[in-house]
Amino acid sequence: MHRLIWTSVPALMFLLSGSAIAQEHAKAGRIFRSDDVLAVTITAPFKTLMRKRPEDTDLPGKIAYTDEAGETVEIDIGLRTRGRYRRQMRVCPFAPIRLKFDKTQIENTLFRQQDKLKLVTHCRNRSTRYEQLVLKEFLVYKILNQVTDYSFRVRLLRITYIDSDNPRDQQVRYGFLIENKKRISKRIRTPHVEVKRSSASALNGEYNNLVSVFQYFVANTDFSPIAGAPGDNCCHNTQLFGSPGELLYAIPYDFDMAGMTDAPYAEPNPKFKIRNVRQRLYRGRCNNNIHLEKSLQAFRENKDVFHALVDNMPYLTRSSKISMFALMDSFYKLIDNPKAVGKKLTRSCV
Repeated sequence: MHRLIWTSVPALMFLLSGSAIAQEHAKAGRIFRSDDVLAVTITAPFKTLMRKRPEDTDLPGKIAYTDEAGETVEIDIGLRTRGRYRRQMRVCPFAPIRLKFDKTQIENTLFRQQDKLKLVTHCRNRSTRYEQLVLKEFLVYKILNQVTDYSFRVRLLRITYIDSDNPRDQQVRYGFLIENKKRISKRIRTPHVEVKRSSASALNGEYNNLVSVFQYFVANTDFSPIAGAPGDNCCHNTQLFGSPGELLYAIPYDFDMAGMTDAPYAEPNPKFKIRNVRQRLYRGRCNNNIHLEKSLQAFRENKDVFHALVDNMPYLTRSSKISMFALMDSFYKLIDNPKAVGKKLTRSCV
């Protein structure tokens, strides 16, 4: 298992050990090859965007950053709001965004080979607490990156938002980009699959069990690797990848409902009968219990790494760190107790 440690310098540089991690960075799109925080400026009619919340049409805008030579790079983009829950005005006055890049302008830029990218935003203006959610959800993605390459890459941004209709209306917030499903497909050399519904028997058992333990670790129940939300294709907060005739990899995303992120608006699905999102519920499959010990071992090996990811994140508040540590430590206390593993995991499978 290759490890990475987060230093406490503002650039948030990762120190990588082992050729495999370096190779995976090389395979990823250029924007995802670095763990530096990237400062960007996005100029667009944000007041209009957040009022109209278009799903099917893009509003024009620009994204700019400074390259290694100190030159400003500016690219035309289209913006639309995205998502289901966070797109609702009552939940997030500043909704998540999808960026679409002008392909004729990106060849020699950080966004080379990118087409569309999801941007996770701060949800509410002038709210430190909601901006902390961005950083915590970003770290949840990084946790999964550590235990498997079959996971969505992310890039943390420090974004200056400028409303093009009122340039004096500016704000600076953290956000992060999520690797596109087409790009992860190329990176892992496995086709993306779209189906109405899948089944547990169609999934790669070892990988699915690792993800089940990950979801338990971050206290997330807002997912399904076999079915979508009513009226949607498979799968809920999960993308399927697999070659013809082979078992599928159900790669998860979207962790704002996880207890590790602990969003104020997060509520568990009533059918699970848990009090709040920080109460864990194991949703692993019983036929994958043969892989459980190996999955748990991957998390034991990375205990110190996960703590370092949180502890050395300079933009997290002390209270955010304490909250994340408490959830991590309760997980490790449980898996060190064979009886608890039997009760909470092995015999609580579905």
